[in-house]
Amino acid sequence: MAAAPEPAPHGRNAAAVQRVSLPVAAPLLATNRAGHGESAPVGVDHYENFPVASWLCPAELRPPIAAIYHFARTADDIADEGDAPPAARLADLAAYRADLFTAAGSGAPSSRWPHVFAPLAAAIARHRLPVALLSDLLDAFAADAVETRYADRAGVLDYCGRSANPIGRLLLHLHGIDDAGALARSDAICSALQLANFWQDLGVDAARGRVYVAAADLRRHGIATDELLARADSARMRALVGELVAWARELMLAGAPLVHAVPGRAGWELRVVVQGGLRILEKIDRLGGATLHARPTIGGGDAPVLAWRALTMRARRPPNVVEPA
Repeated sequence: MAAAPEPAPHGRNAAAVQRVSLPVAAPLLATNRAGHGESAPVGVDHYENFPVASWLCPAELRPPIAAIYHFARTADDIADEGDAPPAARLADLAAYRADLFTAAGSGAPSSRWPHVFAPLAAAIARHRLPVALLSDLLDAFAADAVETRYADRAGVLDYCGRSANPIGRLLLHLHGIDDAGALARSDAICSALQLANFWQDLGVDAARGRVYVAAADLRRHGIATDELLARADSARMRALVGELVAWARELMLAGAPLVHAVPGRAGWELRVVVQGGLRILEKIDRLGGATLHARPTIGGGDAPVLAWRALTMRARRPPNVVEPA
């Protein structure tokens, strides 16, 4: 019997940002969970797909990025942690959303999450953060609070469009980038990171009753949902994972030209994020798609490879990108 997968990283959205052991190799800097205000290093697997205020980030953008992080992280805790029933989680998320809109409107939110909404209100006011993108994240967390299945890949990408893509768009907004091509490539990268996390965590999610593989893909490979939930490894399952990895890689490569449009240190950080996502997909392939019972991760030994690949990314004529949503 194969060994059970290692414990899941914190939460499902922990990407877009998202949720690495996945792709981000730069050290992260964020206020600790206790909410005492100290800056403390946070492991990459603390909130996957989300490069939070690393040393590559301009100092003036660290507070709004940290505010977005804590908003998303706290919502993830509400949706995903503890033993509360789904109805209670959804009620708390509704209250959390109400506080978001109150804070955005310069009102006084409830006293439940002051460590979240005080800095977030300041970030919204100073940087004119699009509140709709923050609300979209809550839609994804609400989907995670209940058992959700996806009929086809369009449904999976719709989830990514709420769980991961808003993070990329918020970060682009902070850097003053808002052209349609850049937004589409950002969506492709963020969706690819979310998909990579799904296929990396296939066994972890199955053990928790979660299925992010589209029903149409399962049917095409002759796999019942119950087989996936039972973590029944097979040649059919591994072939499916290989196909899903190829899908994620195609999306990542479609979005990759964005690294040349993001200026300064942020562009370099994005290079590492892209290469980290591609690296985890490569590791899934090396496992032969056997992520029902093994969870590939990025470690210190991958840093030289990621650095070299990030440094050698060449500007190319970007492919046509269809926004994944």
